[in-house]
Amino acid sequence: MTKEKICSTIWNETAEADNPFAASVCYCSGYDVYGEVLKKASWSEYLFLLFQGERPSKPQAGLLEALAIALANPGLRDHSVRAAMNGGVGGSTNAASLMAALAVGAGALGGGREIVVALDYWTHCGTDLNAWSQLLLEPPQQDPADIWPPMEHPPGFDPHGASCAKPVRQVLDYLSQFDCADALIWLKQNREQLERFADCPLAMSGVAAAAFVDLAFSADQAEMLYLLLRLPGAAVHSLEQKRFGILKYPFFADAITLTDTPEQCGTEHL
Repeated sequence: MTKEKICSTIWNETAEADNPFAASVCYCSGYDVYGEVLKKASWSEYLFLLFQGERPSKPQAGLLEALAIALANPGLRDHSVRAAMNGGVGGSTNAASLMAALAVGAGALGGGREIVVALDYWTHCGTDLNAWSQLLLEPPQQDPADIWPPMEHPPGFDPHGASCAKPVRQVLDYLSQFDCADALIWLKQNREQLERFADCPLAMSGVAAAAFVDLAFSADQAEMLYLLLRLPGAAVHSLEQKRFGILKYPFFADAITLTDTPEQCGTEHL
């Protein structure tokens, strides 16, 4: 009887001698995860190792660490966070609230899909300002067979903005200081010109896309990590609204009619 084997260049395990269903030693791209990586690596270094299959340089680790902090909580205005908040206050399970955040955050307005298209633009244009001008002024026609609807705004830019938001500028300024940040430095130097081509200001997704270029992530890798890194904010805001309760949630309150007073229900009077 032949043994089934899963092929992976990322992960390798040695089974426990007395339990074939449990691992004794786990290797990630050749590194002993629990005997070596756990003791010596940071979270961002391990993420880089998982995605890229090699240890990051010090600048790469620092850039990824800073990007993770910048993306960790998109804030109350973000659609994916609001989706998680709706789930939490509505009584959904925690897993369902996170899945709601992923579903909404996967789209083309500040979501994972926008990162994919933005990286495609970087692949096509690099640091050629003329190429960016042509692409932003005359976007390519999308294949009608694509499952995604066409982009309605330049990827990496804010279609609702009048000027570049302060947090976006702060993150771009800081990330540009790392030695590996070639794309980010170019983006910072040419931001205003690119915004004129796009007719809208740079968004956080645009900064993130440039950071992923500097980290040598593929579009698929960048999309995955972008979705993951934004989940902490969705999680904590979902839990917070779940704790506050539906009566404090402004988007549902007008549609609620109480049959008992809060005191009768055993809830705090608001």
